[in-house]
Amino acid sequence: MNLDRNTALLMAGIPASNAALYHQIRFLVGDPSAFLVTMDDQGQRTRTLILRDIEMQRARQHARADRVACPADFAPATGLSGDRETATAQSVAECLHREGVRRVVADRSLPLLYADHLRQRGIEVVCDPDLGVIERRSKDAQEVEWLREAQQATEGAMEMACRLVAHATARADGVLLHEGQPLTAEYVRAAIDHWLLDRGYANPPAIVAPGPMGADCHDHGHGEIRTGEPVIIDIFPSNRSTRYNGDCTRTVVHGAIPDRLAKMHAAVVAAKLAAEAATRAGVTGEEVHAATQSVIRAHGFAMGLPTSSDPPSYCAMTHGTGHGVGLDVHEPPLLDRKGPVLVVGDALTIEPGLYCREVGGVRVEDMVIVTADGCENLNRLPFGLDWRS
Repeated sequence: MNLDRNTALLMAGIPASNAALYHQIRFLVGDPSAFLVTMDDQGQRTRTLILRDIEMQRARQHARADRVACPADFAPATGLSGDRETATAQSVAECLHREGVRRVVADRSLPLLYADHLRQRGIEVVCDPDLGVIERRSKDAQEVEWLREAQQATEGAMEMACRLVAHATARADGVLLHEGQPLTAEYVRAAIDHWLLDRGYANPPAIVAPGPMGADCHDHGHGEIRTGEPVIIDIFPSNRSTRYNGDCTRTVVHGAIPDRLAKMHAAVVAAKLAAEAATRAGVTGEEVHAATQSVIRAHGFAMGLPTSSDPPSYCAMTHGTGHGVGLDVHEPPLLDRKGPVLVVGDALTIEPGLYCREVGGVRVEDMVIVTADGCENLNRLPFGLDWRS
């Protein structure tokens, strides 16, 4: 971004929960913080990080900033509020006022509180919705390694969960048993949580959606699992240290695989391979999604959500082909209608699926890194329905 003596860049919030801010400073802290970029008369940029005083020493060692300060360093004449977020916003306004800044360009995540205090000091605030977005999309080598590490852990949990289902025994009524007790979606989900927690990952509730529940692509699933039905397992943990996410989906069927599910799975796998083949820098997310749609339709399935007039046998892909992933499990770009041009370093999920209210769903999801002439798939797990071997 082009800055001048009168214009500064601002990002603010809590780095532990604001991924855009954390990406800029690469410093994890759970208190309000602000990152400023200003320019002097000689055209020299200064990156200033304002945060709580007790974090300053650690920030000087680890944060990506030229200058580290606390709100007290830029207290206005009226004094600082006792509320930390308000005090940080006050100090940002005072700092920029002292620097002679008259205009601030902020990203889409800036809390309104900061804009309010800046405007009270006569400083114009302009939102640049693209600020930081491309920088986050184009992953550097370190970020790719962190994503690779997260995806390996995710796959470890996935393999454990799929084999747990595949190696269960079936009761006479079809309900699966594990150690003599009914195997439930809740039990599998808890096993995934424990596996990842032991390896340093925070895990939002995984999707373990058996049978017809899987027809809703984001139903987390509950209850007993039965033989012969599809179980969609979608795991998307965050590394507690790096904050980067894994994201992987597989579908497992215990016992004999019904012909209908086999056909759905064949279409999904073919669509995934077509989408990967279409993925490279310079094409759009919409073009990748079009490759997926073409294969799904060629296999005789529909695209789009069911309507009230559609029968329970209606089977379709109801979502886009995928999304960006990084510090957030869902971030730009989308592989869908109006999806933007892909850039080198984009980390994407490719996750076609088919869903039917009568039987449930089938989805397969891998993570890829976009290159100039294709993409690198970070996954190593097989994507079949039979996980007994």
